[in-house]
Amino acid sequence: MRSRLSLYRLPLLSGLFIGTSCIPFPPWALLFCYVPLWLFWIREESIRKILRGGWLAQFVFCLIGFHWVAFTAHEFGHLPWPFAVLVLLLFCALGHLYFVLAGLAFALLRDRLHLSRTAQLGLLPCLTALCGRTVPMIFPWNLGYPWLGAGFPGFQLAEYAGFEGLDVLTLFLNLALLSAWEHRKDRKGALLLGAAAASLFVINGAGWLIGKRQPPPDATVNVLVVQGNVGNVQKVRAETGEGFREEILRRHFRLTLQGLRQAAGRAPDFVVWPESAFPGTLPSPPWNAGNPGVLAKFVRTTGTALVTGARGTDGGSGKRSNSLFFLDRNGGMADARYDKVRLLVFGEFLPFSDLFPGVKGWFPWAADFARGPGPGIRKIGDLRVGPQICYEGLFPDFSRSLADQGAQIFVNVTNDSWFGTFAEPRQHLFMTLARGIEFRRPVVRATNTGISAAMRADGTLLDLSPLHSEWTGLYEIPYRKAPPRTFYQEYGFRLVPAVLWLFLLALLAAGRFGSRR
Repeated sequence: MRSRLSLYRLPLLSGLFIGTSCIPFPPWALLFCYVPLWLFWIREESIRKILRGGWLAQFVFCLIGFHWVAFTAHEFGHLPWPFAVLVLLLFCALGHLYFVLAGLAFALLRDRLHLSRTAQLGLLPCLTALCGRTVPMIFPWNLGYPWLGAGFPGFQLAEYAGFEGLDVLTLFLNLALLSAWEHRKDRKGALLLGAAAASLFVINGAGWLIGKRQPPPDATVNVLVVQGNVGNVQKVRAETGEGFREEILRRHFRLTLQGLRQAAGRAPDFVVWPESAFPGTLPSPPWNAGNPGVLAKFVRTTGTALVTGARGTDGGSGKRSNSLFFLDRNGGMADARYDKVRLLVFGEFLPFSDLFPGVKGWFPWAADFARGPGPGIRKIGDLRVGPQICYEGLFPDFSRSLADQGAQIFVNVTNDSWFGTFAEPRQHLFMTLARGIEFRRPVVRATNTGISAAMRADGTLLDLSPLHSEWTGLYEIPYRKAPPRTFYQEYGFRLVPAVLWLFLLALLAAGRFGSRR
């Protein structure tokens, strides 16, 4: 067993490097984390071993970077710890299979086309990036996010290439260091290492300039964010009608009044409560009785508009929806409710459960929400808000749709109480804030247990809330009334994959020609 593992020490090392460069770790190995795996692929002739190496690398990466899956399975799925660990191992086995696909594509192209060594090297970042875009992932992580998490100025380039483009840049920096390693005994290695260092300096210098040259805002909105810190047991019992609903509602009332008192003359334009903060279903207005009536009366009393997560009811299917409600200062609806579109698999829907209803009996803890019609902006007064519920902030195409519709500010509501405290809250935070850089919109994020935050369109991060604490924060958010379209919004989201495909075709043509000479 030891000799077999030693055969795969390079892929295992890559998995360790990638996993320990994920948020919340400092990205210490970001620029060389793929080097051991790629060295293994280049040296190994057996396709089977290349596939095993890729699988082992992604397994170790997932085990370190997404270890919180076990906590979620235990806390949300109510599974005993041994079964929760099995869920984690299953996720690690399947979570990022693009490593395997990239290794397979590399081996087949290398062997069938008899590519030159230079072409083989060029294939490595290209195939890794393309396969990463092709293979579906529950959590679409890439190497661009650690730039933002660590505060490297280069993250500002996402305005042009997106964080997927930063991922590609990082992979090519890995290639430069791989080439430097291969030529470490001659002058070319030193030159390649110097070129990589110079590229890193240019990338961060350009990012710094981009951040400093953002157009000035021409409007400001004050937003009060409330973090209720409602425990999972209380939430579950409130969902099932077993109690705690009034207690949860009173807690959000108390924190909201506390935040309003502390505003000290800076009256909020609206308040944001987190995902499913209202304990129960909000029917269609008017709300005159029960907790919906109490909520409407509270809003009228404060005279401040409210955005809150709550359950809705889908008119077509009769299913519940994970929704965001927009109340004006009089306690009525400022705009239509927004229903979540991107539902979390096994958390908010079961695949194929409509075709095979019996599947629902296997996962009694999983919700079965109706899916909303699509991304759509909502208005609070004159402000055009781009709503995101939890997971939706992870997908650039979702936020691009909101930006295309004229959103002036992104508002994300989340409940991360099911995911532990060490890694996922910070991963989710920065993946959500990344959309603000790509489309140059301010982001306001309200969570149940943290991390609540806000970020200006220029990437300036404002106060972060503590984890698992009651908290309120008043943010003064400057924004543009008519935000210009970013290069990424207009062209970059198509340009990055197009350049990768063109580069791949050029490599194959040149490599095939070079091998015949």
